[in-house]
Amino acid sequence: MAEPILSVRGLETYFRPDEGIVRAVDGASFDLYPGRTLGIVGESGCGKSVTARSILRIVERPGKVERGEVLLRRSDGRVVDLVTIDAQGAGMRDIRGGEIGYVFQEPMSSLSSFHTIGNQVIEAIRLHRAVSAKDARARAIELLQLVGIPRPEQRIDSYSFELSGGLRQRVMIALALAAEPRILIADEPTTALDVTTQAQILELIRKIQAERNLAVILITHDMGVIAEMADAVSVMYLGKVVESGPVDTIFHAPRHPYTQALLRSIPSVLAEPRSRLATIAGGIQHPYARPPGCPFHPRCQSFMPGVCDRNAPPVTKLDAEHEVRCFLYGAPARSAT
Repeated sequence: MAEPILSVRGLETYFRPDEGIVRAVDGASFDLYPGRTLGIVGESGCGKSVTARSILRIVERPGKVERGEVLLRRSDGRVVDLVTIDAQGAGMRDIRGGEIGYVFQEPMSSLSSFHTIGNQVIEAIRLHRAVSAKDARARAIELLQLVGIPRPEQRIDSYSFELSGGLRQRVMIALALAAEPRILIADEPTTALDVTTQAQILELIRKIQAERNLAVILITHDMGVIAEMADAVSVMYLGKVVESGPVDTIFHAPRHPYTQALLRSIPSVLAEPRSRLATIAGGIQHPYARPPGCPFHPRCQSFMPGVCDRNAPPVTKLDAEHEVRCFLYGAPARSAT
């Protein structure tokens, strides 16, 4: 396999409000390869979006990347650690959009209501490319056409509030691709869209990825989207990657109890009529009251007293590509039994 284009190692991002410390990302690690899609999945509040924002160094205060590495292999072959670059400096601004494009979760709040969509796409182009206003406008029309916006010559002068949710999401993708980045991070790109539009947006991302050999990080809580789009999966819970591996392995041979519970909660066409959906007991703990030991143990059906509630489980490598963070597969669990 080729060298990873992006490697995240031991990433920790904390928020420090007056009430205490929130460990939003607590030691996340994963690799992203050219032309491949990494799906990051988990319930709301598990740290998926903060992980993506930490990569681009756009975490809002009082959040801060405390430690870890975000190693980006640039187009010239150099490997740079984004954690060590000034978040407000020209170097990081060049990477945002130039090397890594970002599709934000909510396009209505991410797009300006006071500027046309064309002005926003043109600004993104001219920020990274030395082109005239005329050439930038022509390129913006090409991008709007690429993402499937009808009549782009007219739509370029529209405002975001004049567009449907699906069209706004397509504009967000056009903005992310304006400077031809090699990595695309899509944060819940199908949220609040109807099923038909969701399928169109996912197909659009797949099509552009194939044409440009894009590396894609797809953040979602929808396991169905992960099954359709991802090559590899990282399952997050309370800021930690609790299981990672190829998509087929995660769906057909999940090992972590949280991954298994997520898969059980997916509705099935084979289920008995009027049968109740499986749920995960309890809820995500309050950020100021994280449980000791394994963060999932208060909700885990395989909880082992004296083991899971005392120590944080180490990462266990099950094979070359499959890792799990659980005492069921480590030496402490065997000695406890």
